[in-house]
Amino acid sequence: MACAKVPLDELHVTEPLGPQGKERTLPALHPDRKEERCFLTFKPPPEDGTPALVEEFLEHAQFISEDLEWLLALPHDKFWCQVVFDESLQRCLDSYLRHAPRSLDPSGISSSPAVADMQRNIHRSVFMVFLRMATHKESKENFITPAVFGEIIYNNYLFDIPKILDLCVLFGKGNSQLLHKMIENIFTQQPSYYGDLDETIPSIIQVFDSILQKCGIQSEDTEDGQPLKLNANRCLTALTMSEEELADLMLYMCDTCTTIHSFLDIFPEACSAFKQHNFLNRLSSFYEMVVPDLEKAVKKRNFNKSLQEDMWRQVSHSRKKMVEIAHLLLQHSCLQPILEGSENVASFVEDLLQNFTVFLQEKRFLADYDEQFPIVDDISLLQQAFPLLDETRTSYLLQGVDSAYESVGKKRSFPSAISSVNHSAGAKSKTGRDLEASQMEGAGVLGVREELRGAEAMTDTPCKGDNGAVCTISAGELESLLTHIRELLPDLGEGFIMACLEEYGYNSELVVNNILEDKLSPSLDKLDRAMARPVKKELPAVLSTRSNVFNDDEFDVFNRDRLDMSRIWKGRRQGESVRATLDDKQHIEEQRERYQAYQTVVDEIPIGNEPSGERDDAFSLDDYEDEYDDTYDDNQIGANDLDEEDELLNRRPFTIPLVLRTTKKTQEEEDEGEEEDKNEAVKKDYFVQDPAVLRERAEARRAAMQSRKGYRPPPANHVVGGPKGRGQAQETVLDRRRKEANKSRGANHSRRTMADRKRNKGMIPS
Repeated sequence: MACAKVPLDELHVTEPLGPQGKERTLPALHPDRKEERCFLTFKPPPEDGTPALVEEFLEHAQFISEDLEWLLALPHDKFWCQVVFDESLQRCLDSYLRHAPRSLDPSGISSSPAVADMQRNIHRSVFMVFLRMATHKESKENFITPAVFGEIIYNNYLFDIPKILDLCVLFGKGNSQLLHKMIENIFTQQPSYYGDLDETIPSIIQVFDSILQKCGIQSEDTEDGQPLKLNANRCLTALTMSEEELADLMLYMCDTCTTIHSFLDIFPEACSAFKQHNFLNRLSSFYEMVVPDLEKAVKKRNFNKSLQEDMWRQVSHSRKKMVEIAHLLLQHSCLQPILEGSENVASFVEDLLQNFTVFLQEKRFLADYDEQFPIVDDISLLQQAFPLLDETRTSYLLQGVDSAYESVGKKRSFPSAISSVNHSAGAKSKTGRDLEASQMEGAGVLGVREELRGAEAMTDTPCKGDNGAVCTISAGELESLLTHIRELLPDLGEGFIMACLEEYGYNSELVVNNILEDKLSPSLDKLDRAMARPVKKELPAVLSTRSNVFNDDEFDVFNRDRLDMSRIWKGRRQGESVRATLDDKQHIEEQRERYQAYQTVVDEIPIGNEPSGERDDAFSLDDYEDEYDDTYDDNQIGANDLDEEDELLNRRPFTIPLVLRTTKKTQEEEDEGEEEDKNEAVKKDYFVQDPAVLRERAEARRAAMQSRKGYRPPPANHVVGGPKGRGQAQETVLDRRRKEANKSRGANHSRRTMADRKRNKGMIPS
């Protein structure tokens, strides 16, 4: 039907027309070749687990799944006819992108396994349809001209920027590389999408402005000439709006940030377009204005506990995504060209430093950004890639980072950025200078020590220092800090220095600076500056504090000095045999007396004619006990009319356990044993039957089944034959010849047959 190596846009097909069998020639992409099929729109899964709603969703989703599988099974030309000319298919795909549950939605994960499986099937089918729509060449025979492909997907709105954003959010997890190739192919074959992206970014910025407006925050980028509304002072804020509005606002912001991050992470080529619209500065200012208000509203307002947890999770997720968006923009638009050695390296360096300078105004954003992506690392890379970097400017930036931490009340989990950069730039140690020169140097230069600790050493798991308090550095690093400070300030005691280090997060530069400038906290001022290091508490011995079930037994070697070695041996004891060990029945004799005590059973204790004073009160029948209930003493409860009186009153005779019985039996016991053997012979219940009997029964059942099915056993094999030198029977000779001819059919892969064939053709000399 299709010609080889002819693009679909130039291909013509011949199809029969009407019942008379007339034929007509049409282009491969023609509306008349579309199949009449109505695709249903997607509806989200029910939030509650109502059986009726679940059943309705499953039935509705089953039709969608079957239609999409039918679409994917179509050949190349039929698929594109259906995609281009079927409007119901586009409505179905658009409805799924709009209503498909996201990971952060409250109903994103269904509790019903059937609903989850159906959602997973539709999710995969929709992704496969979009992936096929974004491919212009499926094979050497099935392909579309790239220019025509770009016109088809653009003019028929098969893809647009909102669809691409939704595709990144829904299918980005686990399919990032495939999505990147897909979106890259779309933008490559149709460059007009770059223009659409350029027009979409102002709409995204407008989303941030609308969120600020709903929170009652005036954006700094608003034009001064715009008149102020009369009811502007009565607008709602995050603390005054209703719970539903605040929850929708949180979800709206979280979804927007997640969508932008997914798109930039999958398609980094779009970072340059966002950077041209000054998106990074707008994002940092939006973060600084809206995040503190929303966090304050979530903490102070009285919400339901589950709702409050969801809101806090959404705010935290939005914060993280906004910081990661900023890092992606800086990484792909500034840092990556610098590391790749582009031509205009100086312009990219200037652009990066300018962005960091703008961040200095946004203290909260700068501190959160530096906490995830330390700016000191970027400055260090710039110093290595661009040696002409202005050190004064970088020092100013890093001092601004430190001040941002102090303004928001955060403690750094790693050393000061200034000291780390000075160490990476090769700053020399100043421990040999005198104290007065060090005081004149200032706080930024004083703290350079011989061996600086990087951020990696400070983020180790917490361990116990010598002072007994939980610290974030190892014992060796703590000793290095103490030695360094003691060299500068020898009059201070080690205990006082350790208290200062613990107070200021083990930052030696900050400790020395505050001591010299007399800016210590009030709690440290009260301490004695010559205080010695506290004595390290010795841990108790492990053996003295152990707890075990074998404590204080006869073999406790940790608490006993002498043991009875005669009770300890390895293997069989000397002088003992296995027969003697088995014949030793001492343990049975010890138990016999215990069981014999149970044999004596007394139903009634007779009381003689002794005087009442001489009788034991415990066995007296004349005394009446008020608390004793004698209602059922004279009545035989549960007795049947057919039972005899002696059977009801007689007790069950006591039976001696088999292991305690003697070897001698009385005549009565032998007679009873014979009767029991006869009864057992009639009806015997084996716990484990004889395997030989079981095999005979199984063989009989197998033979009966084979006889019913008409199975004939194979003939007997006489390959073995008799001993050598005595001749063989005719049957043995025939069987050996048959085996020799057929044995190469399986294991040797017909080697004997092929060798004979080559030999017959003269290929192998015989």
